[in-house]
Amino acid sequence: MPPRSQPKQTWLKVRRSPIQGKGAFAKRRIPKGKRIIEYAGERITPDEAARRYLDDNPELPVLLFDLDKDTLIDAGHHGNEARFINHSCEPNCDTVLEKGRIFIEAIREIEPGMEITYDYHLDAPRRERARLRKIYACRCSSASCRGTMLEPLRRRRRRPSKAGAVKRGAVRKGASSRARR
Repeated sequence: MPPRSQPKQTWLKVRRSPIQGKGAFAKRRIPKGKRIIEYAGERITPDEAARRYLDDNPELPVLLFDLDKDTLIDAGHHGNEARFINHSCEPNCDTVLEKGRIFIEAIREIEPGMEITYDYHLDAPRRERARLRKIYACRCSSASCRGTMLEPLRRRRRRPSKAGAVKRGAVRKGASSRARR
C-alpha cells in the first residue's frame, strides 16, 4: 500500500535539539488543542519490526509506533517530520489515535521556537527494565524528569497471582498506543 501524500508542513521546523539529535520546533504559535501533524510511515507487522530493528541499539532512533497488536507505523520508511519529535517528561503535546491514524496534538499553548515534545510512554518487561533504563535514558532536563523514557511501573494492589498473566512485549512508545524508540 503506497503511503498517503503529506501536505506541506507549516507548523514545524526540524533542527538540532538540546534534548537529543534533531528535534521539531514550532515555526509559529500553536494553540492548545491544535492537531500539529500526523505520525506517518509505513505500516508493518510486529514480525517485520523485529526483523528491521532486531537489537536494542541506543544509537538507533525510535521510529516505530504501535497502532494495535498487529500493526506498527515505521516512520523510518515514508515518514515525515513527526519522527523528529523528542520525548519529554513534561511534554507540550500528546498523541491521539483516531480511525487507525496517529496525530500529535498540543496540550498547551506552544510559542514559536519551542521544541515540540510528547511522552513516549515506552513499555518494557519487568525483567529487562534495569538494562533498558540505561539504553532509553531521558535527556529532557525538565523539573520532573524521571531519568528514563520508560513508563513508570504502576503500583499493584497485593492480590493473589492469576495463572496466564499477560506477557508484555518489546519497548514501545505512545500515549494511547505504544511504539519502539
